Amino acid sequence: MVRLQKFMADCGVASRRNAEKIILERRVKVNGEVVTEMGVKVDEEYDVVEVDGREIKPQTKKIYIMLNKPEGFVTTVSDDKGRPTVMELVSDIEQRIYPVGRLDYDTEGLLIMTNDGDLTFKISHPKHNISKTYVAEVTGNITMETLINLRRGVEIDGFKTSPAEVEVVGATQLGTKLEITIHEGHNRQVRKMFESQGCIVKKLKRIKEAGLQLGHLPIGKWRKLSESEVNMLKKIGTEPKKKFVPRYKKRK
Repeated sequence: MVRLQKFMADCGVASRRNAEKIILERRVKVNGEVVTEMGVKVDEEYDVVEVDGREIKPQTKKIYIMLNKPEGFVTTVSDDKGRPTVMELVSDIEQRIYPVGRLDYDTEGLLIMTNDGDLTFKISHPKHNISKTYVAEVTGNITMETLINLRRGVEIDGFKTSPAEVEVVGATQLGTKLEITIHEGHNRQVRKMFESQGCIVKKLKRIKEAGLQLGHLPIGKWRKLSESEVNMLKKIGTEPKKKFVPRYKKRK
């Protein structure tokens, strides 16, 4: 017996978290009865589970890919505003896959997609503090104080962000180019962190996540993850956490 939301994730319907939302929306039936509560368990061999009137079954073949998401796409299966979704970029994949986490509409770069519900849950869970690295092109005055503040953590949306790794890597016509690594995944977090320092992010690209690197994958294209990359992701949460030490010395 397994929990209903885990069963749904194994079937490639959605992540466990999104599966809970689908259950609460009364879209799921078990043996003909609508389920509206969490904690229900099902027998994978004997119970019949339906989502939106369609019977679902666990997918046997797991798919793991990396997509270089362009700006102007949302990381959802569908969008009530009619905007393009990342699903349109992977329509040539036979199996139904889903985005792991989110990447803002106006942000491009590395996006993991899979039908492995357990892996999605593991990567998305806040307790694992998955690192995500971005290249940001920023307007505004980037001073040493700005960098130190970002490295220590800044106040956004009523909370203080965890320490970030930030380095200036160059300059562009838009302003300063920086590389920033965060260990959280709040909505539009990188943009808000810079805004707290009086700077505006004009272009943002995710180049690394959970140990994976985007490399030279063309924009709008995808590739399958290698066996070693998948194994690396599956080890998340099984190894001791490394304590992050900011690159500055506290003033006495």
